[in-house]
Amino acid sequence: MRKIYPNTLSGTPRVLGSKSLLSPLPLRRKLLSRGQGVRVYLDNASTTPINREVKRVMDKYMTDEFGNPNSIHKMGVAAKNAVDNARKSVALSFNSHPDEVIFNSGGTEGNNAAIFGVFNHLRKNGVKYSDMRAITTNIEHSSVLECFKELENRGVAVDYALVGENGIVDPITIKKLLKPETVLVSIMYANNEIGTIQPIKEIAKAIRTFKKNLSPRLIGGQATTFPFFHTDACQAPLFLNLNVQELGVDFMTIDGQKIYGPKGAGALFIKRGVEIEPIIFGGGQEKGLRSGTENVPLIAGLAKAIEIANKNRIKNSEQISKIRDYGIKKIEEKIPRAVLNGDRIKRLPNNINTSIPGIDPEFMVLQLDEKGIVCSTKSACLKDESASYVISALGKDGKYSQSSLRFSLGLDTAKKDMDYLVKILIKSVKL
Repeated sequence: MRKIYPNTLSGTPRVLGSKSLLSPLPLRRKLLSRGQGVRVYLDNASTTPINREVKRVMDKYMTDEFGNPNSIHKMGVAAKNAVDNARKSVALSFNSHPDEVIFNSGGTEGNNAAIFGVFNHLRKNGVKYSDMRAITTNIEHSSVLECFKELENRGVAVDYALVGENGIVDPITIKKLLKPETVLVSIMYANNEIGTIQPIKEIAKAIRTFKKNLSPRLIGGQATTFPFFHTDACQAPLFLNLNVQELGVDFMTIDGQKIYGPKGAGALFIKRGVEIEPIIFGGGQEKGLRSGTENVPLIAGLAKAIEIANKNRIKNSEQISKIRDYGIKKIEEKIPRAVLNGDRIKRLPNNINTSIPGIDPEFMVLQLDEKGIVCSTKSACLKDESASYVISALGKDGKYSQSSLRFSLGLDTAKKDMDYLVKILIKSVKL
């Protein structure tokens, strides 16, 4: 039997059938907001709505099969099977072994677990912080940069590779920074702010070549060759290949809320043979690396979101990149002083980051919000920064780093959304 719900805006009854209001896409293109009418959501790099299929999978384990996966009764066994199946599904998308997938709360925890896990393991086995080095870039997410700042406080030497004016790091730069003391390299797959895609495969190759000339170090009774390679891939799954064998990484971080999955759910790939120390202690779940009762609904939902993203990534890329390019063209045509930040080609299909000198970006976000457009300035994780350190790293002066807007498109964004965006931008910006 079909259910009838009132229209949010007019009070007119609307039929909710199998192909009506809730489309197979993760989000209806137009969000209904109380009293505000139609809204265009362009902040998907910050968070995405949950996919309908994902929610359906989660509901099952929230209400019907809600057992604790650590219990030995039938409900517990069913919950454990759900976690095991989710792990196999994620491993299939990663082209990894299931035991190389650790479930956690999301990107920040995954990045912290990988980075501190490596250094804590070495410290536990007698290596001094002052004898260790690391390499990262100057445009990483704060959940990576803050880890390295803390490690610097402990005595670790951190080399920050500078990106070019296009926001991409040259693998040769990483190669030149590698030293025998380097134990970890952490480079994000795709930047959350300007959308640039880093040459992860080429960097991995440079690291492998460097390691061939080094003798293994005996750590905890195990012969290990450093450095390990970590990539923050939270922005990547909807559009980029997650095959860890091809990427050549030892660690990879994924976040559910960026891919139409649940908030508070993530996965960390850890290559077999790589030893790290846990940062959360307790009952020994997740191979002892992430203790705490597994959140079965979130894990099942995350696995489904990754499966859908991996299956549709080529189609997603082709579809959204056309809308992105159309939007960039319209902005540049109608607002001549607008400047695109990041590489024009090697960028995520859903990312438009532009600086419009002379505007107050936060006030502009509020103005756009009043007109039904949801966007952001920089990363939502940066609360107290007046300028974007990512755009500053491109070599641009303050008038650009303090005037940037980020429009991150969704899987249902259309050309007419770009037309509406530009129309409102023209009215809001003093040309």
